[in-house]
Amino acid sequence: MVHELRAAGCVFAEDEARLLVSAARSPAELAAMVERRAAGLPLEHVLGWAEFHGQRFTVDAGVFVPRRRTEFLVDRAASLARPGAVVVDLCCGSGALGVALVAALGRAELHAADIDPVAVRCARRNVAAAGGRVYAGDLYDPLPAGLRGRVDVLLANVPYVPTGEIGLLPPEARIHEARVALDGGADGLDVVRRVTARAARWLAPGGHLLFETSDRQTPSALDVVAGDGLVPRVAVCDELDATVVIGTRPGTDRRDHPGNGE
Repeated sequence: MVHELRAAGCVFAEDEARLLVSAARSPAELAAMVERRAAGLPLEHVLGWAEFHGQRFTVDAGVFVPRRRTEFLVDRAASLARPGAVVVDLCCGSGALGVALVAALGRAELHAADIDPVAVRCARRNVAAAGGRVYAGDLYDPLPAGLRGRVDVLLANVPYVPTGEIGLLPPEARIHEARVALDGGADGLDVVRRVTARAARWLAPGGHLLFETSDRQTPSALDVVAGDGLVPRVAVCDELDATVVIGTRPGTDRRDHPGNGE
């Protein structure tokens, strides 16, 4: 089994073999799982789950697999929020980011949305455990109107791969993940622009938008954020090769002040 996985190009063949053995309920199922993995299916899709930020999340076939580097985005969000925060997870995929943030905060009001119906079905199973809700639709469109001006943390795991570079992605992503979760348009920032254009209407005063981008896209992404009325800054984690852009709505949330009658 290890030899078969290694021959298929699995760098961590021994580790993957252990996971497959632990997940299989019979020798026949194990053989089928090894075959699927050797054929190029992402390990997470073969197992049916992905580990992210210390938790396991259901990941159905075709659903974007949460990357380890994106744990940095969750950590940055947790450092900016407080228990009870209103959290929105756009382009939520499996819902891992929002659920991980709720776990880090202890409690939060969680809403998530995705345009891909396969991802929505998957996310609903993961998000239900955190007491959140998942909506099907394009970015903000399906969100309840009552959230406008109330969102403390807006996570947007937007696609940011330029269209012309999709073909350079590893086959696991290029073939087995939904293109809508990868393709960010000509310069990779098309969806970012659509998110930032409406972010200030949904964020509470002092609320934060966080999204991932690449090093070379960062200057343009910061300009986009500033142009849409948010105060931009960037956070970088060299260890995880992660770059997160943060946009903050100007103003101070009245809930931060004592004696406000609440």
